[in-house]
Amino acid sequence: MSIEEFRRMVLAALLSALTAAGAYIQIPIGPVPVVLSTLFVLLSGLVLGSRGELLSMGLYLLIGAMGVPVFAGGRGGFAHFFGPTGGYLFGYALSAWVTGFISERVRPGSVLEMTGIAVGILAVYCAGLPWLKMVTHLSWAKTMMVGMIPFLIGDGIKGAAAFMLARSVRPMLHRQRTAL
Repeated sequence: MSIEEFRRMVLAALLSALTAAGAYIQIPIGPVPVVLSTLFVLLSGLVLGSRGELLSMGLYLLIGAMGVPVFAGGRGGFAHFFGPTGGYLFGYALSAWVTGFISERVRPGSVLEMTGIAVGILAVYCAGLPWLKMVTHLSWAKTMMVGMIPFLIGDGIKGAAAFMLARSVRPMLHRQRTAL
């Protein structure tokens, strides 16, 4: 294993742990709580790119499936994937991959990278809303009111924070890489 591969694995594990820590910071407002995890999902895509984030979010989902309490509210277990938030959990992996995919192809810190963040946020909803509708048997209008509308402003703020954090972290990671 090369030093670069090891470095990527360590970053993936760190961002997976931050995603888990973000799940503990929650505001329960219904079947889908507001959590800080989305910030770290987006940051994972921006910092690790599309391949590294799959390792990070895959690790997060695997650990949660094994029963470690890393999901919202300190919950874990495979059954959690079948509850109201199951689609959002899979949406995390999709979101980070999409954000990373776009970020790898545009200039860091550009408007197009912010567009990638917005698409990443939408990816969470694209996976989460249909699952929420199926599990709760709500109408589409109610599903959107419960599973998306209350989160839009907060997700926008988390996306902006991820953008700013990535701008700060990338130069440090680049200096570290060149020092090795």
